[in-house]
Parts: sequence; structure tokens; C-alpha cells
Amino acid sequence: MVKKKGLFFLLCICACSLYAQKENVVKPVNGTWLNLPYQDVRNKYMNPPHLDMTNPDFWEQKVKEYSEMGLQYLIIMAVANEQKAYYPSGFMEKIYPSGRKSPVEAIMDAADQYGMRVFMSCGWAINQDDDLRKSEIRAIQQHIMSETATLFGHRQSFYGWYLPVEDSLEPYLSDHAVDAVNTLATKARQLTPGAQIMVSPYGICHADFDNRKFGKQIKKLKVDIIAYQDEVGCVREPMPMQRMKEHFKQLAEIHKGTPIRLWANVESFTWEKGTNSRESALIPAAFPRYLSQITGVSQAGVEEVVSFAIYGIYDNPQSPMPFGQPIESAKAYRDYLDWQTGKGRWPLLEATFRGQVNHAAVGKPVISLSHPDKKYSALTDGALGEENCEDTRWLECNGLNVTIDLGASTAIKTLAARFLQYTLASVALPETVDFYLSDDGIHFEKVKTVIMETSPNDKHDCWIDMADTGSIDRKARYIRVIAENKKDKKLFCDELFVNPEREFLTIDSVN
Repeated sequence: MVKKKGLFFLLCICACSLYAQKENVVKPVNGTWLNLPYQDVRNKYMNPPHLDMTNPDFWEQKVKEYSEMGLQYLIIMAVANEQKAYYPSGFMEKIYPSGRKSPVEAIMDAADQYGMRVFMSCGWAINQDDDLRKSEIRAIQQHIMSETATLFGHRQSFYGWYLPVEDSLEPYLSDHAVDAVNTLATKARQLTPGAQIMVSPYGICHADFDNRKFGKQIKKLKVDIIAYQDEVGCVREPMPMQRMKEHFKQLAEIHKGTPIRLWANVESFTWEKGTNSRESALIPAAFPRYLSQITGVSQAGVEEVVSFAIYGIYDNPQSPMPFGQPIESAKAYRDYLDWQTGKGRWPLLEATFRGQVNHAAVGKPVISLSHPDKKYSALTDGALGEENCEDTRWLECNGLNVTIDLGASTAIKTLAARFLQYTLASVALPETVDFYLSDDGIHFEKVKTVIMETSPNDKHDCWIDMADTGSIDRKARYIRVIAENKKDKKLFCDELFVNPEREFLTIDSVN
């Protein structure tokens, strides 16, 4: 028995090692920001008024849930707000009831228990609009840092500091931003030598990567980690996904010349009303959009993926202390865990984002029974579109009714079709996709109707999703795929998959 266990353990190590060496492995989200204070309407669901956000039981439960999700890092956004402290401060009024454990202590206790790593904040001196160009603001943040270092710097879970200096990279970091970061970083190193120091700037959307000063300013920072905000959730530009992925590749090149670790801060949210507004609440984005973000930054070569935020966006529906999010929060949680465990359509959709999928119909003739236009042959050319309705690899269909002739009877294991969703351009996923098989091209038998899920949080985002039949295990020469446009919407499809093969490694393939 001992030998068998040892052999299994060795095989698992080998499998994990091989998997880690495989290029383009998509990294799971490994950390989340935590919000303690309610600041504005953006926190409507993340810090709902019906919950006591100072309750230590709440935070201990949430940290437990994040540990169960596989998160390693907890990043505290701020430990004070409006000059009231969420920890036992000696110079600020406490916001939690006297005689009760503080929220920060509860987070640290739970993180100690579950072996997690905490980035401590030194904000806010006043509030989220702290101006670190002002000496008095810097002084208060340094005072907060001194107190929290004394209280928590010795903890097992204390990993380092999150410096809330979210300055813009447009067109590059300003001198005053670099100075503010380095002033706080110097203080942090004095108080907690060896602790990791992280910042999370925004502005990659309009950063001037070609300007030599961009890289020079990055290299001046006396930090260990930069977790760049990907800005997909903020929608700094329409259909931002493709440029975001390109920008992270450019950041990876810049970081090759610096010891600073490259992380990605992947935004999990979309907006209930207007974008980038303090009068609009953050709500869960469609998971296919989030999966594409994670895939993109992983391919760019980031070391870790953290997120603003898992907290308050991906909520365990079984939690005894729910956030009170719309139902999409629980669905986002289930979708994420299904992806982690390889369930449903997510592994195949991820493979298409990686560009690592082949299938039996590539190059085969496509005969459209209702649309004789030869353009429909593009649906089996292997060319996949991006999250952009202007990408010419997307085929606009006035109803999809396509038959694929494989040329010979073929074992059919699974079928799939990929579609685009972008409400702002009146592009929508079909409600259902029907898959049929035939031996003679005349008599067809339906083998699967796939009901496509569309997130109701669709006001601002463009994303790609897939209808996947799962296992079929039949033989046929002809395959028919039928999907109808939603009312007053356009239907965009880029590929019909027959027996798609994903390029990835599992423990099963090693065993």
C-alpha cells in the first residue's frame, strides 16, 4: 500500500511538473482585493448596507471560502477611511464596536489558519482620493504603515504591502507617482525588511509603450511586484480585449529588464449602469469574458493572476454569509469552479482562446442548404475571431443552417460552434443551437439541442461563447448545424468544430 501511494504521488509530481512546463498554461486567479469600507455606489453589492462589514465572523467566513476556491493572496484595499480605522489604531477612531475583534485582525487570523498571504494596505489617510503629492497625506499613510507593521508584521500570513498609489500609466508614470511609491516603499522596507511590496497602476489602454521613458519610469520603482490593471472591466475603450492582450505582451518585454515581478490584476466586474462611474455598481461580468482575460495575460507570461475582485463578485451560493449580490454572482462562482475542474464547455472554449485546438472539419467543404453563398466555407477554416465585431473572421449569418460533408463516415465524438455577443452592436448569441447527423445527406437525426446561456450583465461587454454538445459517440458523414438569430439581433459565428482536439496535458495522459 505504501509503495502504491508513493508511486501515485510520484506520478502526480511528474504530471504537475510537465503541466507547469507546458507553454500557454492558463493560470487560475490566485488572489483578490478586499474592500472594508463602503465608498460609493460601486460598492453597492460588494459592501451592501444590510451587512455589518466590521463583523469578524463575516471576514473569517469569507477568507475560508476564498481559501477553498484556491486563492493564495488577500490584498486589503484600505484599512482606514474618513479617518476611522478598521484595526486597533492609536491615533484614529475605530469604526468597529469597542471590545470586538477588528476586521483586519479577523482577516489576519483566518489567513494564518488557512495558510494564505496578506498584502497589508497603508491607506487611506483620508479616503480613496488621497493625494500623495501632499506631504500630510504621505505622513498619515506612513503612520498607518507603522501601526499595522507593529500589529501584524510578525504574522505568518503577513506577506507584504499593497501601496494604494493607483496612478495612471498614460502616457507613462509621472515623476510624482514614482516619488510617492518610492517614499512609501522605503518606509515599508525599514519597518518590514524582506516583505514584498506591490502596486497596481492603471492606464495600459492608452500608455505609450513605444516611448523609452515608459520603461525607464517602471524601472525606477522600488517595488517587488506590479499587478497591472487590465481595464477590460472598466471598458476604457470599446471592445478592449485584443489590445489588452497585446499590451501585456509588451509589459512582459519591459519586465525582462527589471527584477520587478509581472502580475496581472484581472477585472472580474462589469457595470450595472454607466461605465467608470461612482454612481454605477460593480456586478459580475459574463464568465466567458473573464476566462478570455485570464487566458490572455497567462499567454503574455505574467507570474500571477490576481483580481479586482473575487470578493463580492464571485460569491459562494452556499455561503452562510452571502453578499446579497444578484444571482449572477453565484453563477459566476459556479462557472469559475467548473472551469477549474474541467467541466462543461470551458476547457474547449479556453483552448480556442489559446489558439490550440484542431478539428476534423478543417479544410472540408461546407455546403449551406439555405445559404448557397461560398462564404460559409469560412466556418471550417480554423480561423478564429477576437472579441471584436469588426474582425473579418466572424461571419454574419442571417440564420445559420449549414451542412458539413466530411467525405466519409467518421466517428463523431463531439461538436461545437463559437459565437460572438455584443449588445452595443446588436450582436447576440443564439438562444439554441441544434446539431444533426446523417449518413446520406438526406435524412438527418437531431443528436443535441444546446441552450446557450447569455449573461444579463451585457450592457457594455463583448465576449465569445460556445455551444458544445459534449460526448456524442456516433458515426456519420454529414453534420448539420442550425441556429436562429434573436429578434432584431445579428448572429456572428466564426467556426463549427467537429471532434475538436485540445492541446493540453492532464494527469490522465501521464498515467
